[in-house]
Amino acid sequence: MSATDLGALAAEIAREAGDLAKRRRAEGVALAATKSTLADIVTDADREVEELIRQRLRVERPDDGFLGEESGAERGTSGLTWVVDPIDGTVNYAYGISAYSVSIAVVEGEPDPEQWVGVAGAVAAPMLGELFTAVRGEGAWLDGIRLSVTTDTPAGALLGTGFGYDPATHDGDLAMVRRVMTMARDLRRMGSAAIDLSYVAAGRLDGFFERGLNPWDFAAGAILVQEAGGSVSRLELDSARPMVIAGGPAVHDRLQSIVSGVDESL
Repeated sequence: MSATDLGALAAEIAREAGDLAKRRRAEGVALAATKSTLADIVTDADREVEELIRQRLRVERPDDGFLGEESGAERGTSGLTWVVDPIDGTVNYAYGISAYSVSIAVVEGEPDPEQWVGVAGAVAAPMLGELFTAVRGEGAWLDGIRLSVTTDTPAGALLGTGFGYDPATHDGDLAMVRRVMTMARDLRRMGSAAIDLSYVAAGRLDGFFERGLNPWDFAAGAILVQEAGGSVSRLELDSARPMVIAGGPAVHDRLQSIVSGVDESL
């Protein structure tokens, strides 16, 4: 398959998986387990949606690797890996808040975000009726409209962020918010990093920052931002909770300066 074909497959499966997640939510959510903390829940739907994606890829791309939030990693022989978050924003999903998504990316190289190269990605937000797609070298798109990051923020940047579920991390996250607010017009915290990054690509947010994301949280969204003309970086990689930042070039660079502690205005 070409990159274009891989992108079309990612989009098709993301839409199908999103439809399944939406149906299961309408039928009622069952809490299947907890993850790292009580707040970090996983639902039966997470597992069912990820299994649907796995099964589709086993048929269409049996030689590719797979890295999923619920079922872990499986190496392939093709040099490609699918990085999947079946429901990004599980707490929103459980509470009936519309800001959840299915995130699917296909990457080339080692299944490590510091080594792979994004090929294509899709983020489906079924309750919002939107499907964001991107293919390397072909741009980022929503409903036939090409996306572009914002490049001018004269009133300050509208930024998205998120917080970890572990209460022990909240003080540090809030301290970073205080630092970042020196460049911000306002802040949004929607609960799905994949949607946040899609919104950066669409120019709905000027930038994004969050600590402690897993590869499946940002794999597709990073491709969207890059193909929309923006930049994405992971900082403090030796930390237990590396930082992901994204935005148009100027916003990205200012975020990087603030996070790194070299912003002279602070």
